[in-house]
Order: sequence, then C-alpha cells, then structure tokens
Amino acid sequence: MNATSPSILIVEDEAPIRRMVRNALEREGCRVAEAARLTTALVSVGEQRPDLVILDLGFPDGDGTQFIRDMRIWSHIPVLVLTARSTEHDKIDALDAGADDYLTKPFSVGELLARTRALLRRAHAVAGATESRVCFGDVEIDLSRRTLIKAGAAIHLTALEYRLLSTLIANAGRVMTHRQLLREVWGPGNSESATYLRVYIGRLRQKLERDPAQPRHFQTEIGVGYRFQL
Repeated sequence: MNATSPSILIVEDEAPIRRMVRNALEREGCRVAEAARLTTALVSVGEQRPDLVILDLGFPDGDGTQFIRDMRIWSHIPVLVLTARSTEHDKIDALDAGADDYLTKPFSVGELLARTRALLRRAHAVAGATESRVCFGDVEIDLSRRTLIKAGAAIHLTALEYRLLSTLIANAGRVMTHRQLLREVWGPGNSESATYLRVYIGRLRQKLERDPAQPRHFQTEIGVGYRFQL
C-alpha cells in the first residue's frame, strides 16, 4: 500500500464485521480506517477525506441515515451502506439521503469488493472528467452538442428524455431512487409520479439499448429505482 492506494473508512459498531471488511479491503490494496461510533466517524470523514465510506445504519449514538444527510451537506464522498436492514423502505431512505449503494447483511465478500471497486471507479471518473463525450454499447453521446449516435445513425431524444439521460449519466454506477430522479428531472412537484419515470426509462431503453427486453445499461433496482451502467 502507498499514498495513491484508495482510502476507505469503515463505520461499523460490530468489531468482528469491521475486522472482516478491513482484511478484505487491505488484501485489495486499500488503506483502511475504522470508526465504531457516528460522532467519531463524522470527524474522521472531515479530517481524513477518505475515497469511500462503508457505513452501517444502526448505532447506539445515532442513525446512519441521518449521518448521510449531515455528511451530504458538505461532502460528496461516496457512501456504501452495509447493514442488516433489508426492507425496501430502509433502502429508499438511505439512498434518498445520499447513499450511493446499498448491500445487506449477510453479504459475500466478493460482492462487497465488486461494489467498492465500482464506486471508486465512478468517483475517479467524476474527479477526472474533462471530456463531454460518453460511449456505452454502440451509443456515442456528445454532451456539449447534445447529439446521440447509435450504430452510426443519429438518435433523437425529447427534452425530457435527454434530461433523464443526462441525470443518469452524471450518476453512472449509482442507484438513483424514483424520488431522486423525479425531483431532478420533473421537479419537486412530481416526486411521487413514478409512472412518468417508468414510461421514460422504457423510451430510453427502446432507443438506446441493443436489447430493450434485457437492458444492460438502464438497470432496474426493483422497488427502489434505477442504475445506469456504462
């Protein structure tokens, strides 16, 4: 490990889980710090500026979802929630608060590491993004010119379709809840109109996926929202 290795903060009150996650991350070459309480975790995020926070939700000194809200006031550091809370409501609350992904216990170390790598790649891409051109599958998008080419042919999107696509691209790899997408694309007055979202996601799949019936890039997170994968 060296100074260029990704740094990760584990916020978890159960020592055996902290140890297991730490060992797995260190084998991947990550630099790892730990916090057993939310109060110390918030200080650690501010002082250490890790590349990723892996966060449980239940703590004796507070709730992880509120921790995410507080952190999002001043930081965009990616957050991967790792918790035993598995209900759809808990997932949506954490993601709406600003979490980037959600993994429930019990979990496989392989999946944890895969999601960690994906979030680190996304954060690196966002930090180093200087180009306005995005490519996925056989689609090429010039964001500055607002042009789309699929398999050599120009594709037309409506203003709403383009706004939805741009929002998904800006959050590539991240789970976006129905509420988040509706607020950002349609405005706060439409945060409960999920039918709009299903229709427009369907249109993007028809226009941009190679096989709209088995979408590779516009993925559904059942009951929660959508994830765009490059």
